[in-house]
Amino acid sequence: MSDLFLGSPTGTDEQLDLPGSERSRRRPDRRGGRRRHRRRSTVALVVAFVLVATAGYFLMETVWPSLVGSTSASVSDYPGPGHGSVQIVVKPGDTGAAIAATLVENGVVATRSAFTDAFKANPKAGSIQPGTYTLMLEMKAQEAVSSLLDPASRVSYKVTIPEGLTAAQIYDRISSVTTVPVATIAAAAADPASIGLPAEAGGHVEGWLYPATYEFEPGATAAQMLGTMVKKTISVLDGLGVAADQRESVLTVASIAEKEVKFPDQYAKVTRVIDNRIARQIPLGMDTINAYGLNKAAIDLTASDLKADNPYNSRLHLGLPPTPISNPGQATIEAALNPTPGDWIYFVTVNLDTGETIFTNNYDEFLAGSAQYQQWLKSKG
Repeated sequence: MSDLFLGSPTGTDEQLDLPGSERSRRRPDRRGGRRRHRRRSTVALVVAFVLVATAGYFLMETVWPSLVGSTSASVSDYPGPGHGSVQIVVKPGDTGAAIAATLVENGVVATRSAFTDAFKANPKAGSIQPGTYTLMLEMKAQEAVSSLLDPASRVSYKVTIPEGLTAAQIYDRISSVTTVPVATIAAAAADPASIGLPAEAGGHVEGWLYPATYEFEPGATAAQMLGTMVKKTISVLDGLGVAADQRESVLTVASIAEKEVKFPDQYAKVTRVIDNRIARQIPLGMDTINAYGLNKAAIDLTASDLKADNPYNSRLHLGLPPTPISNPGQATIEAALNPTPGDWIYFVTVNLDTGETIFTNNYDEFLAGSAQYQQWLKSKG
């Protein structure tokens, strides 16, 4: 019997592939192959991910801890010397641990333990003073301790106040160093409570700003700076045993001596003349007092100035002026407390260059000295 053929719609003859036939095995289902390929790819990706995750876990658990430990050990203390700069503040009462925390926070040292160890190892570390310091970043802890002990590292405004300056002159000097405006300083001086001015000063700061060299931290206020000077004056007066109700008069007498003569060995003679004149009800008649009231230099006074009616005209009014006329130092304060014994009621400086001064109780000698002074003025033009 012949093989069975079916007619093709196209008019061609095509042998029918029956299931299980050899041709059927040679021509697999293509869609099924693609599905099997995708399954194999997915399995491969999952296996790869598992392998990567396992390797990562192994690294985290074994290799990474050793690397971290090695790095931490290497930065427990910087090798130094450091770079750049940063300002840090050591506060009053700060311990070595507190300073260490500040330094770590500002990137100066690597760890607190490195600094505290260096702090304990340096016998002078306990003398580190409160203040603002300029240090480098990433310093070796031992060098950080040394830098904090070095005065050159400390940031401050150094203001030197000579004896005999007026309050206004002191404001100018403070402002020139600290850049705090003069108006701000004057406003602080006008608030007695803010600067610790005692009641016996009567609200007037003149005479209470002790002449010395001060170091003020950056950011110090005008009130803090003036308050430091007032506190120093009170300390000096207390140290000399001056009663509170005598402070103002002692400072006033001292301030006049500070302005009247040039040499310390003349101070106590001037204070004796002041005492003698007050005791005899004679006006003090001192140009420096008159000049202060007019805000002028004594050498610039005119005849009309000497007649000006104001509380500081020492030719018209008996006794001491209303306030000190300058800010005296310890030498003149001591002179006010211990005048040189003598009966002088006159004195005149005859040469401002040399400071030569004549003390006398004889009016004619005084007039002769005054003429000598006038001659000196003419020689200076």
